[in-house]
Amino acid sequence: MKRIIAFSALTALALVSAMTAQGPDITTWVKSFGGKPKLAVIDFRGAGSQDFMAAFNSTLFNDLKSSGLFELVPKGMLPLNNPQRPEDFRPVDGNGLALADWAKPAASASHLAFGYTAAAGGALALYGYLDDVRQQNPQSAQLFGKRYAGSLDNAGAIKVAHEYANDIITQFGGTGSLLGSRIYFVSNRGSAKGNWEIWVMDWDGNNAKQLTKLGALTSMPNISPDGTKLAFTTWAYGQPRIELISTTTGRRLNFYNQEASLNANVSFTPDGKQIYYSSTANESLPQIYVANADGGGFKRVSHRNAIEVEPKVNPKNPGQLLIVSGPGHQQIYSMTSEGLNVERVTNGEGEASNPSWHPDGQHFAFAWTRGYATGNFNIFVMDIGTKQYVQLTHSEGRNENPTWAPDGRHIVFTSNRSGRPQIYSMLADGTEVRQLTNQGDNKFPVWGVQ
Repeated sequence: MKRIIAFSALTALALVSAMTAQGPDITTWVKSFGGKPKLAVIDFRGAGSQDFMAAFNSTLFNDLKSSGLFELVPKGMLPLNNPQRPEDFRPVDGNGLALADWAKPAASASHLAFGYTAAAGGALALYGYLDDVRQQNPQSAQLFGKRYAGSLDNAGAIKVAHEYANDIITQFGGTGSLLGSRIYFVSNRGSAKGNWEIWVMDWDGNNAKQLTKLGALTSMPNISPDGTKLAFTTWAYGQPRIELISTTTGRRLNFYNQEASLNANVSFTPDGKQIYYSSTANESLPQIYVANADGGGFKRVSHRNAIEVEPKVNPKNPGQLLIVSGPGHQQIYSMTSEGLNVERVTNGEGEASNPSWHPDGQHFAFAWTRGYATGNFNIFVMDIGTKQYVQLTHSEGRNENPTWAPDGRHIVFTSNRSGRPQIYSMLADGTEVRQLTNQGDNKFPVWGVQ
């Protein structure tokens, strides 16, 4: 009994702080997120809008860099002269006004993003172009040219930079930039000791704002597939229970919690009509339940003599779940939506938790102590079919709670590498790590559409 209580306490602490066709080799799949085309990006200038070009240029470059699709040419390697319009190109120049100037050393680019901004009628107009500089003339080189509009200030410059970057990314087969996506997380900033609230911020860490004011321990948010509902666990009413709010209005939505000492770990089905969660309703050990999105019509799914938490529904196959369970050290298991065909996915070494499905339903990210002291988690990615895995973080504190971005190219996670738990993002190959929060302590990020 003591062992069960200890394991339950450990799991509760983790909650608070903490089969499809086989695809290509997992290492090959992860490496595919590295940059490919070599893209040169000029520093844009603006007629009547130059005061806002610093914000524009930094936003454009950072969006393209963080996409993971490109190898960006360092600005110091660009030719001396920069075209602003297609008409600026000449057959021969040598200093940047010929397409060949960008394709040859030192730039050695394959593509060029260029254009200009101007103040027009009290607004900011961006004329953005993308060319393949390996072509011989400007007509065949141009992939697209487009006009964008924003307010005549830094906010407007940032807006059109995001939109232009998004069009460049989609041109190369990406699913678009992360513009419009948001990250939900828990934070203790500005809260009394022991209290955590739900916050939301833009994908790049900007515009953070507090969503809940429950004055209690609140944790483990999860977002519906359409981004309209946010579920989380709160201790505001004594025992941990599930709350549901609208992401558009912030208002509390009706949700029925069955009588239990623990209701937690909500995971939405792909259509958003049902949820899976963990509850102690019928047992002293948490088990997996399924219910309607309002908590009604609940039904027990798992029936094992082990703690069963963190259900995650496969986005491509709602009949498959990943869960965290025992016996022994916590591992990741797979089972059907009816609780059948339970199979351990991780190999039993160390402790594994926090599974998060990639949008393709074939891969998932998770936290694992493999090769490290107990509790020192790192982020891994596994192919559910082959059980092959790749480690993404290495020897930089405790890294956990990974969640995929809507583009399937980025992961957001928690790490204490800076000394305190903060939210970070990275590409799916473990590169381009970026710290997104720095105020207070921040945990349990989830990435959703706006």
